Amino acid sequence: MDVRNILAAQAYGATPGAAMPDHGEESRGNAFNEAIRSFAETVERGETMARAAMTSGADPHALVTALAQTELAVETAVTIRDKVVEAYQEILRMPV
Repeated sequence: MDVRNILAAQAYGATPGAAMPDHGEESRGNAFNEAIRSFAETVERGETMARAAMTSGADPHALVTALAQTELAVETAVTIRDKVVEAYQEILRMPV
C-alpha cells in the first residue's frame, strides 16, 4: 500500500462523519424546554409574591421586583410568539 493512501485513510477516520448524528437538535430542544420551564417559574414566582403581598403584607420591594421580572418574561414570550407567527406567514407566502 502507498503511504499516501494510509495517510488519507487516517485523516478520513479522524474527521467526524456526515452520517454521524448531530446532537445540536437535542441540545436546542433542551434549551427550549429550559426556557419554557424558566418562564413558568418566573410567572409562578410573581403570582406567589402577589398573593403573599395581598394576604400577609410581604415585602413591597420584593413584590415589585417579582412583578417586573414577570412582566419582562411575558413581553419576551409575546415577542417570540410574534416572530414565530411572522416566520410562518413568510413561509406561507413563498411560491411553490
